[in-house]
Amino acid sequence: MRADGYFVALEGGDGAGKSTQARLLADALRGAGREVLLTRQPGGTRLGGQLRELVLHGDHMAPRAEVLLFAADKAQHVAEVIAPALAAGQVVITDRYVDSAVAYQGAARGLGADEVHRLQLWAVDDLIPDLTIVIDLPEAQGRQRRGVVHDRLESEDDAFHAAVRAHFVAMAHGNPLRYLLLDGMAAADQLHAAILQRLRADGVIT
Repeated sequence: MRADGYFVALEGGDGAGKSTQARLLADALRGAGREVLLTRQPGGTRLGGQLRELVLHGDHMAPRAEVLLFAADKAQHVAEVIAPALAAGQVVITDRYVDSAVAYQGAARGLGADEVHRLQLWAVDDLIPDLTIVIDLPEAQGRQRRGVVHDRLESEDDAFHAAVRAHFVAMAHGNPLRYLLLDGMAAADQLHAAILQRLRADGVIT
């Protein structure tokens, strides 16, 4: 556990249930007496809100422009929100972080996972989550859950989302000490229980 707080990121494809699990985890940790900051990317700051509108709801943009805007959002988010909260000893829970850019822009957009990873790490000053929870969901199921398309990335075809999913799973398998890979087809309460079990094992809650 970090001496200056604990940092959790939730990752996965669109419709996987990240936001639900982030809220459930925040409530559980607060109930256990922890001070919690719940946030999201893109967004989480005034600048991030403006960037979110551009990258998710704006006109078509070049893939490299897209990844740079996501990096700018993360840089502002870490400097203004995440790093101060960790320094204050809080548990920070973010809905998406660096791995989303690596999966979506690096893998699915074909910009190169290693290149995008290096850029994102530079933007966040090498701040890595203590635990990254990947909720894995088949792309067809994700599309069914999303229903009406809300943003540019959600509107991409199943091949795009399949590439995103494959990269998330590969990252989780590659570093099981830092990742928790969960089956998104499981019930929400089952996923929540598995997350709490991992946090107890890591000493975040008793």
